[in-house]
Amino acid sequence: MAKLLDGRIAANEIKAEISKGIKENGLKLGLGTILVGDDPGSHAYVSGKHRDCAEVGIDSIRIDLPATASEKEVLDAVARLNSDSKCTGFIVQLPLPRGVNTERVLETVNPGKDADGLHPLNLGRLVLNKNSTLPCTPKAIIELVERNEISWSGKEVVVIGRGTTVGRPLGLLLSQKSVNATVTLTHTGTKNLSEITKRADVVIAAIGKAHFLKREMVSANAVVIDVGLTRVDGKLLGDVDPEVHDFVTAYSPVPGGIGPMTRALLLRNILEIGKRT
Repeated sequence: MAKLLDGRIAANEIKAEISKGIKENGLKLGLGTILVGDDPGSHAYVSGKHRDCAEVGIDSIRIDLPATASEKEVLDAVARLNSDSKCTGFIVQLPLPRGVNTERVLETVNPGKDADGLHPLNLGRLVLNKNSTLPCTPKAIIELVERNEISWSGKEVVVIGRGTTVGRPLGLLLSQKSVNATVTLTHTGTKNLSEITKRADVVIAAIGKAHFLKREMVSANAVVIDVGLTRVDGKLLGDVDPEVHDFVTAYSPVPGGIGPMTRALLLRNILEIGKRT
């Protein structure tokens, strides 16, 4: 029977560790969020982050802007959190509306307050394997597997998707000596994708296409991690077809897998930033 990699259980363990760390270090921390627009998924995700803050003892600083907000208004919000002494670190919730240059906005974030690890400076430090704030979702994937006593070392890992928030940084993290996996990063230009995924020890789907990864695309010995999120008729669906779950060795679900872990690791990034400052 396939092993369920339950992100909620692991996230609760991490939040307990964070709460303890805050108390032991006598820290006063604040997480800021900038949310632009009316996307239900983004609103639910940001609200969940602030609920998590309340659980562990981190203050919340929330800036919500309408979908009609100009790029200048978004940049002004970034400037406010950059200069707010009560804000330890913050995130700009993606995606941003059309007409707002995402790269320009992220580059404006103070790298020392970049809670998501997406500032070019922090991504560059990741490339160099230097100490930096790590992107939350890639780190969440690695840690969820490790907390379930599954080793990455020597494993052949296939990542479906080359986005800058998951696929690319995940490939860098997995290939570090401390993790020691062999990574194949696949994308829309990849030929014979099923042949590649079927030989993998671990398959990570991160493209945002509901039920894209089918049972015939994976080995029965594989571990499958679902990172995709697609809303269909109000229901949240992952990239992995449910028929895969009972076929493979272990899998992470949607919802309840990587999502809770990502939120928990965002809080841990805030704790680590707070310790450094």
